[in-house]
Amino acid sequence: MLIPAINADTFEEVQKKIKLIEPYFSWAHLDVADGTFTKNTLWHNLVEFALIETELNLEIHLMIDKVEEKIDHWLNPSVKRIIFHIGGSRDPGFVIDRCHKNKTEIGIAISPDESIAQALAYKSKVDFFQVLAVKPGLPGQKMDENTFERIKEVRKFCPSCIIEVDGGMNKETIPIAIEAGANRIVAASAIFDRKDIKEAIEELKNVIR
Repeated sequence: MLIPAINADTFEEVQKKIKLIEPYFSWAHLDVADGTFTKNTLWHNLVEFALIETELNLEIHLMIDKVEEKIDHWLNPSVKRIIFHIGGSRDPGFVIDRCHKNKTEIGIAISPDESIAQALAYKSKVDFFQVLAVKPGLPGQKMDENTFERIKEVRKFCPSCIIEVDGGMNKETIPIAIEAGANRIVAASAIFDRKDIKEAIEELKNVIR
């Protein structure tokens, strides 16, 4: 499954990217960074978030600190999945329970410098894991060379888990990620940096098939 990732600095850019991909997808991945868990910020305005009009199902990657204090603000009817970091939460169990109570899927993101074992401790409670191939926050980073081995490690210890991979995904890296055990592919630059978005999407979907 291919999911386009939207990382933007302004609400206008978020809206523009959503409209560009709406004809081709049923899902969109929205990156949120408020500058606490990450060094940089991405669009994260909750007032504007309520104004988003789209038929797409949204999954929100919360790259924020103290997630348990802010999770309720992101539990919106259009949000079907939430992704958070163990390192950004004092009480991961609370975050997981809040999402499930709201009938929202919940996943744990594992960035290159975060512990796989610590995340897998919650494998019976979460709906999926996201292996992040880059450090949280900044778009367009070079993919961490250990990503594929980390996907294999998650798959080894959780054969039935859904594994999503995000960061550095393109025509060359997607087949390797799938072979390593990934079920879902999140792509941003490989879609939005191309002049012909439709062609870029078709190329990536063909690789996944």
